[in-house]
Amino acid sequence: MTVVDVINKYQEKYDLTKHEHLVLGIIESIDDGVLERQDQLPSINEMVAELGYARKTIVGAYEELKSRGLVESKKAKGYFIVSNETKMVRRIALVLYSFQRFQEEFYNAFRGELGERFQIDVFFHHNNLSVFENTLINIKGKYGYYVVAPIPHPTVKALLEPFDSSKLLIVDRFVPLERKYSFISQEFERSTYSKLLKLLPKIRKYKRFVLLAEENSQLPPGIKLGFKKFLSDYDVEGVIVSKYDISVLKKDHLYFASNDSFLWDILKDCTDKKYVLGKDVGVLSYDDHIIKKFISGGITTISTDFSEMGVQAALHVKDNGITQQITPSHLIDRGSV
Repeated sequence: MTVVDVINKYQEKYDLTKHEHLVLGIIESIDDGVLERQDQLPSINEMVAELGYARKTIVGAYEELKSRGLVESKKAKGYFIVSNETKMVRRIALVLYSFQRFQEEFYNAFRGELGERFQIDVFFHHNNLSVFENTLINIKGKYGYYVVAPIPHPTVKALLEPFDSSKLLIVDRFVPLERKYSFISQEFERSTYSKLLKLLPKIRKYKRFVLLAEENSQLPPGIKLGFKKFLSDYDVEGVIVSKYDISVLKKDHLYFASNDSFLWDILKDCTDKKYVLGKDVGVLSYDDHIIKKFISGGITTISTDFSEMGVQAALHVKDNGITQQITPSHLIDRGSV
């Protein structure tokens, strides 16, 4: 029996469309072993000749099978079976920075909201541009949907433009693509400014406000811009420092740690000097973590709700519409400022 024979069986079921004949017939062929991984599907022309269906009907069915992750198209060669997981609704490529805590929160919420009928393959680029580029090249055309946390770099736009915008969701960082596409992103400048404004009475207790931010890090520029604007608008004495050692730590100073490496060093030195957080020195951290609720009596943070971002990303994938959304950040005041 051939795949065409199986499809012909569905022609007897008149309550189905021709598109459904093709999709269901090929799925049954995979389930029954008529088609196996790496097998080539009949060409569009062969299907037209065998079945008498319009080309666009056959192309549409093949493209749906691609979206489910069952079929892959190879340029100038045709369509090939790449998976026998026919019970999956869709295979998703999820491209993240690394499995840090906030990325883990995003993944767990994303996975939980989608449920078991979606297959998620996770790739990490570790903020390495060549790894990011190679990952996109290797996954393009092999998945039904792509959820990508991009690197903030000028070349990334050109890497993402070739993807079908109806199958692409950008998460975390915003990328200004030329055409309409979906994103669920953070915003940094206004959100940093507004959260610092809420802390203004506490910030004024300190002689100097210090933002710790490495020179060539992947820190979003908006954080520095929001910080500088806040200092200027409210006449707060402050400075941005790119390196930290114990000589930087002084009483009556407030430290804004843009990453956890800075935070752990500050907390260690505060413990050694017996400084009390919120009294002798102030500490503010970017991106929340469950441990920040408990360590040193609790660390005040400015953070996006990555679990909510994961839920919203999953809902978008299931609904398959257009989503253009900025995820709000939150100030979690635990008394360390």
